[in-house]
Amino acid sequence: MLVQGFAAGAWGTNCYVLAPSAGEPCVIVDPGQDSIEGVQEIVREHRLLPVAVLLTHGHVDHVWSVAPVAHGYGIPAYIHADDRYRLADPAGTSIAGTREQLLSMTKGALELTEPEEVRLVADQEDLQLAGMVLQVRHAPGHTEGSVVFVEASDQGDAPLMLSGDVLFAGSIGRTDLPGGDDVAMRASLRDVIWPAPDEMVVLPGHGPQTTIGHERRTNPYLQGLAPPGRGL
Repeated sequence: MLVQGFAAGAWGTNCYVLAPSAGEPCVIVDPGQDSIEGVQEIVREHRLLPVAVLLTHGHVDHVWSVAPVAHGYGIPAYIHADDRYRLADPAGTSIAGTREQLLSMTKGALELTEPEEVRLVADQEDLQLAGMVLQVRHAPGHTEGSVVFVEASDQGDAPLMLSGDVLFAGSIGRTDLPGGDDVAMRASLRDVIWPAPDEMVVLPGHGPQTTIGHERRTNPYLQGLAPPGRGL
């Protein structure tokens, strides 16, 4: 599998491009601020054909460039229904700065606007895109509609989790922002993150990649969350 990622924008948000291999269709995940050129470079270098934009949640640092990216390639954007409202006004549903400050940071007319085609995803839905199957797992807590996308490759590669701002290397996403919920986050960590296999590679919304096994052993926010009958 081809997995390319880079940190973009003022918040260092990780944007990813996934494809079965070079020269194939691909999906783009979380195109944040200043990610357009990075996406275009990856697509050109590996001769890819984008078919969808996937959004782990609706915070402005993850959806900043979703409209121009989706418009540029003529593809839909996918987001959980509970975060759909954020796409109608990404600047107005953020506390990263005032709406006027955020809009002043845009480079093009389409940035911080709503994509032309939005498709809603639901928990445990299997998205068959670009020759891959990506399962949606609803994991609220950081926002109401936060999800992780899980890809289990049949090519012998380690399974992948695109965790957005649910799980980071050594930490988790904040729950004190609008839409955050500490109780919901703990439930998501217990029911969605903790049971995943050790070898699963985690591609987070910020910071370096990690694995589920490493996080279960070392991440303080996962300690004591094992479901009944499960242990380290």
